Amino acid sequence: MSKKFYQLTRLGRIAQLAAHKVLSPIDTAFFANHTGLTQERAGQLVENQLTTFALPEGIARNLLVNGHLHQVPMVTEEPSVIAAASNGARLAIQGGGFMVTQPRRLLTGQIVLTEVADVAALSAKITKLKTTLLQVADAAHPSLKRRGGGAKWLNVRELSAHDLSVDLTVDVQQAMGANMLNTMLEAVGAYLQQELAVTVLMSILSNYAPDSIVTATVEIPFSALKTTDFAGNVVAAKIAAASRIAQLDPYRAVTHNKGIMNGVSAAVLAFGNDSRAIESGAHAYAVKDGQYRGLSQWQVVADGLSGELTLPLPIGFVGGATKLLPAVLPNQRLADVHSAEELMQVICALGLAQNLAALKALVTTGIQQGHMALQAKSLAVNAGARPEEVPALVNALQQATTLDLVTAQQLLVQLRK
Repeated sequence: MSKKFYQLTRLGRIAQLAAHKVLSPIDTAFFANHTGLTQERAGQLVENQLTTFALPEGIARNLLVNGHLHQVPMVTEEPSVIAAASNGARLAIQGGGFMVTQPRRLLTGQIVLTEVADVAALSAKITKLKTTLLQVADAAHPSLKRRGGGAKWLNVRELSAHDLSVDLTVDVQQAMGANMLNTMLEAVGAYLQQELAVTVLMSILSNYAPDSIVTATVEIPFSALKTTDFAGNVVAAKIAAASRIAQLDPYRAVTHNKGIMNGVSAAVLAFGNDSRAIESGAHAYAVKDGQYRGLSQWQVVADGLSGELTLPLPIGFVGGATKLLPAVLPNQRLADVHSAEELMQVICALGLAQNLAALKALVTTGIQQGHMALQAKSLAVNAGARPEEVPALVNALQQATTLDLVTAQQLLVQLRK
């Protein structure tokens, strides 16, 4: 019997991906031989660099998004995340995969004005200058306008009796866009300071991105959800109930959303983007109506379970760390994504797959079954098992009544006898 993908060795997995034309010869060689960042490159990325800190990268298998299969690289240290994402993707395929809307991708930044004597009067003056201010913004980064992007609109918001925010929204094309946007904001801030004698406190992008929204949906047939203990319609009802609780209770919602971000953040890292920005924007979106809620929602429909996830995902495809981190371009090719918009769709679908697998485990076998199986592997390694000893020790640990390091060490001694 041929081995499953996760049962292969690392080089065996790479060889299989190459045989199926998922990896080109050049990328096959990269994944087989890549040892991580050089110290020199790491020193170019951060200040006071001492060394590098490696994290594992794996792939979520066969994520079907808008009819196209993707093998999605994920960077994470947490056991079970990649396995869960692959499981969620497998369930989704049985319902035709994920459908994801074509997103608009715009970034917004703020010019914050303080010590305003009359916010209404100043707001009116700035509003009259909108056309000029957009031109000032574009002049600060003319190449962006030539590529079809540039400043799109400008709004003024009253923050308090003496504070205003001038919000500039920009199409940064395929780039991450932070430096572009900040340059444009500072130019507009300087113009306002000169023309209106305002006090500019700061000019900075916002990581809240309601104009970079992506929505993924999926329908899972009851037959795909059944377990040895529960019928598929029962599992669907349990998942829907768990989803409802995440809308009612912030304690549950935070953990619900953490499960989604397990997949999202791992993929964001693999593609060289700013995971902290994506995390903060997602959690801000979760509280947009005044209460922190689950980002996804699941409900029972006629033939199965329907799920939906909406996220702000201002993902960049070029620029920033994408050119400095050597694994990013091979990861883009591995995932078969060709634009920022397509990458946004894939990452949103991955988050929903992650959520589906977590909820299904949570309401059926319990979350610990999968976690402890992978914990046994970690204990085997920590106990000193050689690579060839790990499978036998993991099996012994799974039969043991106590799962801890002492037990692992004792069982290893017995196995070696």
